[in-house]
Amino acid sequence: MIETVIIIIGILLSITGILGCILPALPGPPLNYAALLLLLLIPEIELSSTLLLVTGILTIIVLVLDYILPIWGAKVYKVSSYGIWGSVLGMIIGLLFFPPFGLIVGTFMGAVFGEMISGKSNSDAMRAGIVTFIFSLIAIVLKLSLSFYLTYKFIAEVIKHI
Repeated sequence: MIETVIIIIGILLSITGILGCILPALPGPPLNYAALLLLLLIPEIELSSTLLLVTGILTIIVLVLDYILPIWGAKVYKVSSYGIWGSVLGMIIGLLFFPPFGLIVGTFMGAVFGEMISGKSNSDAMRAGIVTFIFSLIAIVLKLSLSFYLTYKFIAEVIKHI
């Protein structure tokens, strides 16, 4: 009975984790990793410590990259400090006021407005917004990839147990 409850909670965490890759209010990969860790409560399921260590480290890396990639991309493509600060403020405002897509749109708009404030042309401001948007999408793809892999490992272990 308790094993069934653990598996159901793990399934819910896995689904929520995948949704969390797109909805910024939810931490995607950490929820998928938590689902995998829940399987440790079932004595018949043995998970490799190497698997848990590697996926745990990857979860942390992807979580950090989710916030850093858009800003780093802007910096690499010579977006001014106004554009970078605009993207950060836009990300925060978008996350707070316009979930689920406010994070991406806010980052884009913040970078564009920041560049316009710094005196850049409209085309340079749009380029800054596009760069931050693309790097935000890259972060989403990374999160989804890891979340699907963690969900796959969870399901594979549950199926072996059944």
